[in-house]
Amino acid sequence: MNSSPLLRLEGITKKFIGVVANNHIDFEVTEGEIHALLGENGAGKTTLMNVLYGLYRPDEGRIFLKGEEVAIRSPRNALALGIGFVHQKFVLVHPLKVVENIALGLRSGKFGLLGLEKVAEEIQELAERFGLSTDPDAYVWQLSIGEQQRVEILKALYRNADILILDEPTSVLTPQETEELFGILRAMTAKGLTIIFITHKLEEVMASSDRVTVLRDGRVIGTVATKEVSKEELVEMMLGREFSFELEKPDSPPGQPLLELDGVYALGDKDLPALKDVSLSLHAGEILGVAGVAGNGQIELAEAIVGARPITAGRIRVKGQDVSGLSIREGVRSEISYIPEETVRQGLFPSMTLAESVILKNHQDPPYSRGFFLNDQAIQSRTEKLIQDFDVRCPGPHAPVKLLSGGNQQRLLLSRELSQEASIIIASQPTKGLDVAAIDSVHRLLIEERSRGRAVLLISTELDEILRLSDRIAVLYEGEIRGILNGQGADPNEIGMLMGGSAVNSESMQSAGGAEG
Repeated sequence: MNSSPLLRLEGITKKFIGVVANNHIDFEVTEGEIHALLGENGAGKTTLMNVLYGLYRPDEGRIFLKGEEVAIRSPRNALALGIGFVHQKFVLVHPLKVVENIALGLRSGKFGLLGLEKVAEEIQELAERFGLSTDPDAYVWQLSIGEQQRVEILKALYRNADILILDEPTSVLTPQETEELFGILRAMTAKGLTIIFITHKLEEVMASSDRVTVLRDGRVIGTVATKEVSKEELVEMMLGREFSFELEKPDSPPGQPLLELDGVYALGDKDLPALKDVSLSLHAGEILGVAGVAGNGQIELAEAIVGARPITAGRIRVKGQDVSGLSIREGVRSEISYIPEETVRQGLFPSMTLAESVILKNHQDPPYSRGFFLNDQAIQSRTEKLIQDFDVRCPGPHAPVKLLSGGNQQRLLLSRELSQEASIIIASQPTKGLDVAAIDSVHRLLIEERSRGRAVLLISTELDEILRLSDRIAVLYEGEIRGILNGQGADPNEIGMLMGGSAVNSESMQSAGGAEG
């Protein structure tokens, strides 16, 4: 690894309305390293990388590449300079082949047309060189999430990127795919490529990065060699205070079943089967974790339970009452508090203020309503309390939701849903986009709700989260429950195999599954 900086950002400042996202940031990356970028929500990590990639123009500051100052005004400029970006949400066209996706937007060949056969050969050479096995003639819809990520990486490499930015690269991967990805990244850096990755997973930082830069409140707190720092020290740099990873989880004998699913089937948005014969029971005083790679029916499961998606067969019972045909606001379904995976699309409206969002579900109830009029004082008081309790970083109660970072939008949604008095909590990716301190706070809140006798269905693609919180674990693959295991002593490798569709034979799975009847 070369010690001289390949890339240097000096005094980068980026301001939005009421927020300084990057405040005179200096950041250096050396050739052939894996450099992790850490920080709380709103610390400025993604903004900084968006500046580097040309998605944002900095208000102040300069960028140097290989010792020369460069102006990056667009992603096209960035790619021309050898900087690629693999976003957390892939931008692949599923009906097209791998080779067509990689060639999309390029111009070469006679009459401006690309020779796809030649492109396919070049893709194979790249894939073999960096250990990114793929079939150029496969359709994207046929690929697993991990394989799709490889295609995104190959797209950047095919455009001659030698600096690769990865935003939360393991958020959609199984444990086995995560291990494989970091093996690939190591092979890439050994061949001279440079990796910058944004992540909130400290274990991955410690295991995979060479250096770490920590941001807090839009400023650089420090850059350290990973082998010379502990996980606890990194968290203290992020938060500016000491932090404990210990989580007390008192015994909580499960009570009566509050939610039951018997043989539930449902279609996805494309009218294809999304849930297939799903049977589950969720008891008072327990957390039932649903593990699985993103896109295996998690969203459809949550929506079917809360009444936002019709089921085509089976039964759903809440406190013994069949609610299969009821909407989200009818009957005992009001006993369900719902934290949706898609925060903005399903839980919040960007143009609404924080205050409007907080009372969205009960604006007609006292003390927020006085007849036909809203009680502004009560609404503001409630909003300010939730902002403080859940540490929502925002300009104030009357700011529009769209000004908040993704993580702070998630905190706002959590503040509203967890403050309701429902007996069942459906939490779908409740810590998505949150930093380590906020994740810990949400985990403690869910444990509190469990101790109060509430039933929590935790749907998460984060296996560490599932293992940390769950009393029982159900594994979802292609819309089917592949197994139900006891949470205590669950084997991560076994769960990872189930998440990938493999069959396992486990006494713990059989005993836990038997409780479902």
